[in-house]
Amino acid sequence: MNISTTIDRARARQVGPLPPEHPPVKIQKVGVLLVNLGTPDATDYKSMRRYLKEFLTDKRVIEWPRAIWYPILFGIVLNTRPGKVGKAYEEIWNKELDESFLRTYTRSQADKLAEALGAHDEIVVDWGMRYGNPSIESRLAALREQGCDRILVFPLYPQYSAATTATVNDKAFESLMKTRFMPAIRTVSAYHDEPVYIEALARSIEQHLSTLDFEPEKVIASYHGIPQSYFERGDPYHCHCQKTSRLLEERLGWEKGRLMTCFQSRFGPEEWLQPYFDKTIAELPRNGVKSVAVLNPGFVSDCLETLEEIAGEGGEIFRENGGVNFTHIPCLNDSPEGMAVIEAMVRRELQGWI
Repeated sequence: MNISTTIDRARARQVGPLPPEHPPVKIQKVGVLLVNLGTPDATDYKSMRRYLKEFLTDKRVIEWPRAIWYPILFGIVLNTRPGKVGKAYEEIWNKELDESFLRTYTRSQADKLAEALGAHDEIVVDWGMRYGNPSIESRLAALREQGCDRILVFPLYPQYSAATTATVNDKAFESLMKTRFMPAIRTVSAYHDEPVYIEALARSIEQHLSTLDFEPEKVIASYHGIPQSYFERGDPYHCHCQKTSRLLEERLGWEKGRLMTCFQSRFGPEEWLQPYFDKTIAELPRNGVKSVAVLNPGFVSDCLETLEEIAGEGGEIFRENGGVNFTHIPCLNDSPEGMAVIEAMVRRELQGWI
């Protein structure tokens, strides 16, 4: 873009002469909102119950009829799970900042993205959570207050699912229904097969494996599961996960089968996507596999499901069943590789706005 074009665009967006009593007009800016799943504010019972209630009453997450689900949720789940989940969070809590690592990493990702986009004075970067704080509604309001009349909402999920990406978009547009002067909105789509994402995953695996004193016989890509019924209704999540694993295995140049795909974190009596991670990690030692590495390609940041469920419980299950060497490969988090993915997606979606 030449200098004259840049000047013309700047002039076009200037606020012209206003009537004497006209309200102040803020400089028009472009907002970028990074959104992750969510986090409780603390690990105590009340905080956990408040967080789980918001999460488990989302119709995108639990698609059962309310008449069936709510008696179970309010009669059993919200009375028993807050204490149990709170103890799990305590094991992986960021004690230094007194918050979950998901919050720590998401904030850092936003800060680093703002720095990477620093040459564009018109861009404002913020972050929020679908469940818990800071809420999507509060951060969209903050961006509008800063003069953002165009906002890019980035659900931080590489593989699309209605229970993740769609519910973020739902909440964003729902909050805008209360706004008279709506900003223009764009959303970032799934990026499960983007070369920059596959390359970042591959490098993170290569870097981690190079630090080990053993060679994993199998490497497991463990994705968060969804009920099988969601897939049968048209959710593309399973296909996206499988494609990510296939492209990753090809990029690494491994023989077919060394990288395994599994699904974790199932909940309730319904059948979920298979193979299940916990059953797979228990079965491998019985089949002679003594050394494994596990990564979580579907999680942008390490959290309860990666640190406690996989790195903690997964390792225990593997060793209890005869396994010897177990390692968890960290998520991309705010690493240079992870930030390269986020920045690439944002720059692509902002074309024509900056």
